Amino acid sequence: MPKMKTNSGAKKRFTITGSGKIKRKHAFKSHILTKKTTKQKRNLTYAGTVHKADETNIKLLLNMK
Repeated sequence: MPKMKTNSGAKKRFTITGSGKIKRKHAFKSHILTKKTTKQKRNLTYAGTVHKADETNIKLLLNMK
């Protein structure tokens, strides 16, 4: 049986922390930034964690199980 392939889109977007949580970047920080406040743009800079409900699907994409 061939090896399982990791989803390359998920590989680029998510990283696993030491405790097993999944880190992600915020959306809405690439363009149309003039109408967004400085506070809004600053808060989008920091990484967030994936919600518990989505973790199992992302782990399947990353072949972690």
